[in-house]
Amino acid sequence: MTTILLAIVTGAAFGAVLDRIGASNPGFIGKMLNLTNLDLAKSILLAIGTGSVLMFGGQMAGLVDVGHMSVKAAYAGVFIGGLMLGAGWALAGYCPGTGVVAAASGRKDALFFIAGGLLGAAAYMATYPAWKASGLLDNFAGGKVTLGAVPGAKYEGLMALPGDLLGIILGLGFIALAFALPQRLVPQKAELQPAE
Repeated sequence: MTTILLAIVTGAAFGAVLDRIGASNPGFIGKMLNLTNLDLAKSILLAIGTGSVLMFGGQMAGLVDVGHMSVKAAYAGVFIGGLMLGAGWALAGYCPGTGVVAAASGRKDALFFIAGGLLGAAAYMATYPAWKASGLLDNFAGGKVTLGAVPGAKYEGLMALPGDLLGIILGLGFIALAFALPQRLVPQKAELQPAE
């Protein structure tokens, strides 16, 4: 019961932060994706970088048990699914998490997004045997691997570098990128001046 309560509290807090930074607003997401307002992208990079530094630093200090770390297998379907998710995110202005946050904050369009996602999941389940037979779900590159080997984890690393150190370096890189990015990459269109 404690685990469920902790999950609810953590999820609600995360949802509140997503709503606060604008991640539940499809217009704000559209501005990020067309590179005219990168504030949300900077927030995402900062969160990923901070989480990476804390997780792998905690693992090195013995505070985090990497036995709980879950690594998804590499297969073609993951990459195709990622492209589909990105296209859907760009079209709808929501990803699965932000869609739920938007619905909780009262956006009615998010309810249609959630219904579409559930319908897509049901269609995938109904056609799973065909996808399995196609070979798109077969592992490649060793299946469940990490970039670097993490001590105590059951996954092999693709590189000889220690995975925890690599995680901290990549996390610091994401943090630096979050601070280095300008607010926009696409120049603002010049406003038309009224004729005198």
